[in-house]
Amino acid sequence: MTDERLSRAFTALADPTRRDIIARLSLGDATPGQLAEPFDVSLQAVSKHLKVLEDAGLISRSRDAQRRPCHLEAEVLDLMTAWIDRYRRRAEERFQRLDAVLASLDEEEEEAS
Repeated sequence: MTDERLSRAFTALADPTRRDIIARLSLGDATPGQLAEPFDVSLQAVSKHLKVLEDAGLISRSRDAQRRPCHLEAEVLDLMTAWIDRYRRRAEERFQRLDAVLASLDEEEEEAS
């Protein structure tokens, strides 16, 4: 995943309405009208959110007769998770080294007592 695509995906998810839309789509495909129901905004506003999510590669839209259902593209979320996990593992390794240093300092202090 390119840095630009990763940035677009994280930027898209910075908005709580878009995160709610992603959460809803994790349950299954939905039309823009269905996605707009829980929000106190116009269908046009939800459509703008959907466009941002689509541009970021987080959702796709298909045509089913007159309906345009939205579909969650979980692969992008998997790529984002992998990126986050890489840095989480590094942080955990640093904390484990710090824990080891603190434990050895505690042991030295106990031996000195």
